[in-house]
Amino acid sequence: MTDAQPPPRPDALPPGPRMPVALQTALWVRRAQWMLGQCSRRFGDTFTLRIAGQGTWVVVSDPRDVETVFKADPEIVRAGEGNRILEPVLGPDSVLLLDGRAHLRQRKLMLPAFHGRRMESYRELIAGIARAEIERWPRGEPQRLRPRMQALTLEVILHAVLGVSDPVRREELRHALRRLLAMGTDPRWGSLFVLLGPERLADFRPFRRRREPVDRLLYAEIAERRGATRDDAEPGADIMSMLLAARHEDGSPMSDSELRDELITLLVAGHETTANALAWAGERLARHPQALQRLADEARAGTETAYVSAVVQETLRLRPVISIVQRVLAQPFAVAGYELPAGTVVTPSLYLVGRRPELYPDPERFDPERFLGQPPGTYTWIPFGGGVRRCLGAAFAQFEMETVLHELAARAHITSVRADSEPVLRRAITETPRHDAEVLVS
Repeated sequence: MTDAQPPPRPDALPPGPRMPVALQTALWVRRAQWMLGQCSRRFGDTFTLRIAGQGTWVVVSDPRDVETVFKADPEIVRAGEGNRILEPVLGPDSVLLLDGRAHLRQRKLMLPAFHGRRMESYRELIAGIARAEIERWPRGEPQRLRPRMQALTLEVILHAVLGVSDPVRREELRHALRRLLAMGTDPRWGSLFVLLGPERLADFRPFRRRREPVDRLLYAEIAERRGATRDDAEPGADIMSMLLAARHEDGSPMSDSELRDELITLLVAGHETTANALAWAGERLARHPQALQRLADEARAGTETAYVSAVVQETLRLRPVISIVQRVLAQPFAVAGYELPAGTVVTPSLYLVGRRPELYPDPERFDPERFLGQPPGTYTWIPFGGGVRRCLGAAFAQFEMETVLHELAARAHITSVRADSEPVLRRAITETPRHDAEVLVS
C-alpha cells in the first residue's frame, strides 16, 4: 500500500477480465475464490467483474478502500439492496435487506439479544449440545466434520434462537429447516439464485415447497408464544423471546411477518456459515498437531485463554466461508481512485483482505499465534463485514465456535486422513472443505 491516494477518475471503471459475462458468471458460481485470486494477481487491489443478473461489481481489497466503503453514508452505499438476491428466503423485513433509517430501527430492536452478557448465558447450553454430539462420533474410523457440525449448529439454533420446547414441533422444524437451509450448500440452487433472480425464484414451485413448511411452523410457534406471554412477564432466555418482547419507538411489538423474517435471517446466517467455519477449524487443527495439542492442553486444564479465540480468528481469516460483501451505489461514489457511477456494486473482498502479505506474513500459513496479543484490525480482518452493517450475530458466532472447539479439543483427538490440505469447494454461496473436513477421530 502507498500513502497517497490518486485523484478520482470520472467516467472510468477499474480494469477486469474481458471474457463474456456468461463465462465470468460460471466461474464465479463454481470457483469464486480462485477467480478473486487470479484477478487480484493480474489487475491489483481493485478490479471489475460482470455477473449475470447482478450488474457491474467493483471489487476492493485495500483496507483503506474497505474503510471508505464501510464508513460511507448508508443512504448512498446500500447493503440491503446488495443482498436483494436473498429476499425470497429471508423476506422483505429482514435486517439484511433493509437500508437507511429502516435498517437502523430494526437493528436497534435486535441488538439487545446479542449483548455480551447474554452470550455467557448460552455457554453451558452450547457446551452440552457439543458434548452430546462429539460423544456420538465413532472412534477409529474416518468422519466428515461438516455434516456433524451442521447437526450441532442446528441444535444450537433450535434451543438458543427459537427456544422450541415441544419435542414434536422441534423435530418438525429440524426436518423442514434442513431442507430449506440445504439450498445454501447446493450448487444447483446457487445457480438458480443467480439465473432466476429474486422475483422469479419466489414463484418457483420447488423453492416454495421448501420455504412454506418452515413458514407454517414458525408462524405457529410465534402465535403460541404470543398467547403464552404476558406484557409484564420477563422474556425467556432464547433470542425469539427477546424479539417477542422488543418494542418499536412507538411502543408497538414486531409484527408476525417481521419476526418470521428476522428469525429466518438468524437461522440462515447462523447455521451454515458457523458449521462450515467449524469444519474448516477442524480441518486446519487436524493438520497442525501442535496447535491442536496446545488447544487440548488448555481445554483439559479448564483454563480460559486467548488461544481458542486466536484459532477462530485465524480460521476465519484463512478460510472465510463468504468471500465478499456487497454495497449498491445510490449515487456516484469515489473509492480506490475511481468515481463510480450510481448502480455499481462495490464489493469488499473478505478473502483478498485476509491474504495481504503486508498484513499477514506468509498468508497461506495457518498460524493462530499471529493473533495472540494482536487483536484483529477493524478493516484488516472482516469476516463479519463492517460498519453499521457488521453482522449482528458476530459475537454469538465467535462465542459458539470457541465453545465447540473447546469441547472438541478436550474430548477427542483428530487427525487428517488425507495427504494434502482439502481444497475449497463452493457450495451455492458458501466456501466449504471439498471433502467435508474428513478426519480420524480417537
